[in-house]
Amino acid sequence: GTKHAIPVMRRSGGGSIVNISSISGMIAIGAPAYNASKWAVRVFTKVTAVEHAKDNIRCNSIHPGPIDTPMIREGHADPEAAEQQRLSLVPLGRLGTVEDIAYGVLYLASDEAAFVTGSELVIDGGFIAQ
Repeated sequence: GTKHAIPVMRRSGGGSIVNISSISGMIAIGAPAYNASKWAVRVFTKVTAVEHAKDNIRCNSIHPGPIDTPMIREGHADPEAAEQQRLSLVPLGRLGTVEDIAYGVLYLASDEAAFVTGSELVIDGGFIAQ
């Protein structure tokens, strides 16, 4: 996406890229390949932000925590117990929603975030603040 978006954004006078990573790129959760791929998104975002700031192109990343999606429920022998365990780790006491993530994207893509680039927005209900 970024490879093809940058030239169009340059011609348009700038723009905003929002990459979706995960808190798994910030903490080790016992899934090394997944952690590494999410870490790569973090670094890619920062490099893109610095390299294309001169083009008035901003690049930021969002790092969701436990979000209520089918992916988070898959692969558990006891999905109810797994959900209760996850909820116990989230200070706000609930899983995030896709809308929680969408509002973060809206902010980072908006003119209100005109001075925000190379940043990481963690949306995790306080999970990694502990």
